Amino acid sequence: MSKKRIVVCGGNGFLGSRICKSAVSRGWDVTSFSRSGAPNWSSVTSSPTPPSWSNSVAWEKADMLKPSTYKALLKDADAVIHSSGILMEADYKGVLTGKESIWAGLSRAFSATKGGSSQNPLERDEGGSLEPGEKDGQLTYELMNRDSAITLAQEASFQDVPTFVYISAAAGAPMLPKRYITTKRDAESTIASSLPKMRSIFFRPGFLYDSSRTFTLPIAFAGAAGNMVNSIVGGRLTALAGAAVEKPLKADLVAEAVVEAIEDEGVKGVVGTQRIEDLANVAWRRGML
Repeated sequence: MSKKRIVVCGGNGFLGSRICKSAVSRGWDVTSFSRSGAPNWSSVTSSPTPPSWSNSVAWEKADMLKPSTYKALLKDADAVIHSSGILMEADYKGVLTGKESIWAGLSRAFSATKGGSSQNPLERDEGGSLEPGEKDGQLTYELMNRDSAITLAQEASFQDVPTFVYISAAAGAPMLPKRYITTKRDAESTIASSLPKMRSIFFRPGFLYDSSRTFTLPIAFAGAAGNMVNSIVGGRLTALAGAAVEKPLKADLVAEAVVEAIEDEGVKGVVGTQRIEDLANVAWRRGML
């Protein structure tokens, strides 16, 4: 097992921090970047105290919409991981929190399209920034889930990084705008077709849970039950319920699978639930040796 250097965009998040942890356990050189730098540990683990492994990670501050702030971090990396995005846009959150009227907020949230970057990210100069395309500067699915990933992949290719991992999703969900998943699929297809020399890996997990986030446990239980029913009826609920009937996965398991996929140069393209579990099993057996 060779020592590698990885860079994780969003390594301070729920899944990203666990990817960092898994990579550190292999003795890899790990850099995370985000706007805040190090995680708010109480939001990603069960304790506000930084775990010992975190001392082995370089927690850098950078803005994923401004590649000039992170491009130097990508030099000599073996893999770059995009583990950052948004689940809900601001107007949808505004409806749920009562800060915006239901009609206005949902009409905009569930609109057929919104602006991403004001410029095609593939037409930027190296290090060029992404500017929000919406007039009010809203951070949309198009900007955060699609264009930021395409831009990070392109910046990684400029630095001759051989492997790029994008944390996508298994499917959308009835309570989310369709653009949540279509922008992720657009990112996958654009990266694969526009940057063919790079080994691109697209992880598509379902709902992620962990005991440190107790609110995720009943959701995971319901998802597991839905997945069981969906299996009994031959998958006919998938088109209607999407990720709500996809098998939930423990966040640590997905993190282990991501790191194993980077290690195994035969892994590329879409990685779904079963393949994620298979990779995590390989990682577990490797750790037992």
